[in-house]
Amino acid sequence: MDEKKIIPYLNAENELEESVIAKSRAYEEAGADELFLYNFSAVEKEQEAFLKTIKAVCREVEIPVLIGCHVNRFEDVKKAFYTGAARVVISWAKLKNREVIKEASARFGMDKILILLDASGENEVGGPSALEPFAPIEPGTDSNAGVQAVSADRATVAAFLKESGAAGVILKHVTLTDKVKKLIAECGLPVIIRDSLQRNDMEELLSINDVVGVATNYYENKDIRRIKRTLKEAGFAVNTFESSLEFSEFKLNSDGLIPVIVQDYKTSEVLMMAYMNEEAFRNTVESGRMTYFSRSRQKLWLKGETSGHFQFVKELKIDCDNDTLLAKVKQIGAACHTGSRSCFYTDLINKEYDTVNPLTVLEEVYGVIMDRKEHPKEGSYTNYLFDKGIDKILKKCGEEATEIVIAAKNPDSEELKYEISDFLYHMMVLMAQCGLNWDDIVKELAHRR
Repeated sequence: MDEKKIIPYLNAENELEESVIAKSRAYEEAGADELFLYNFSAVEKEQEAFLKTIKAVCREVEIPVLIGCHVNRFEDVKKAFYTGAARVVISWAKLKNREVIKEASARFGMDKILILLDASGENEVGGPSALEPFAPIEPGTDSNAGVQAVSADRATVAAFLKESGAAGVILKHVTLTDKVKKLIAECGLPVIIRDSLQRNDMEELLSINDVVGVATNYYENKDIRRIKRTLKEAGFAVNTFESSLEFSEFKLNSDGLIPVIVQDYKTSEVLMMAYMNEEAFRNTVESGRMTYFSRSRQKLWLKGETSGHFQFVKELKIDCDNDTLLAKVKQIGAACHTGSRSCFYTDLINKEYDTVNPLTVLEEVYGVIMDRKEHPKEGSYTNYLFDKGIDKILKKCGEEATEIVIAAKNPDSEELKYEISDFLYHMMVLMAQCGLNWDDIVKELAHRR
């Protein structure tokens, strides 16, 4: 059974970037499956600011972001995807050239484009305007001119949507009449209902077979994980934390506790070690935030409750003897009560060894480049490049790319190694100059897998 999704939506028009980022982060931490952020304004400056905001959001959150924006050309869709968004939502009512959908689906994938439709009619829900989008209008024709759609065969709905390559439909202004339910059933694609939940009931919406999720603003400042547990109890398939083993299967120490080693989920840095009893483990699984049992205070301890330095669960593992847990977390702030990132900062024995981590070296070099940009150092070649500007940086990237081609023709790979290193350095300077970092690049590569 496919999981049903809770997708908070936010109209970003007239919202400050900081507010959109904060709300998006809060929704993720509360347990949202995806986010739907939109601003369909056709004003170019507003769209540029909105896309910039979405890019910042995609750097802050890891759940998929659906972006609804003004689209008239393929270039508009491309700019939307360049923010890092997982899918682009196109408003049919504002779209003049329907071929854009086909072109975008062909370029970015059949699962990348959603179409926003309005289910309301002039006099009743499910009336003429719900059918209007599916009229056989020629490419380039204003979609609002499709009055003839009122009498269109409902089969046109599924036929066009499947032909277009759209991944699904977001349906707004829904009242659950038989007409609307029939429209959903005949759509032929997965449907997300956008609803404030003022009139409709979440369980009733999710009970419709072709509805894969509900986008709503109803759950702002609410515990979405708790809501999903309620839905699970009602028989819905939803994405919740659930342990594959019962706590009774764990091997506990003499105090009835199990030790927990905590790592940063990205870097694998060991942050701390603590203990859990059964209640702490259950609270961790249910809330998605690390909760421990304090041996000194003999009480539960929600990490970050007083400091704000919460640990959000990404993964829990148990060792081969079932007597130690490994938690991979997203750490907010410092893990240690001293203010240190990790509790393990005191050296006892330190034998000299190569500390180069091939998985993090590019990030570390980029960090040095960014530090030079923010804190210029006299005589620095990196600062020389920044001072000369984009044209000089581009010239060097071109030169180094050419050097790679020349070196690759040499049977000795030593020279090629140096040329690739030079190119990567200059490429990172270019990234810093243009406001990109490795997270942007890695996410884009991940989308292409």
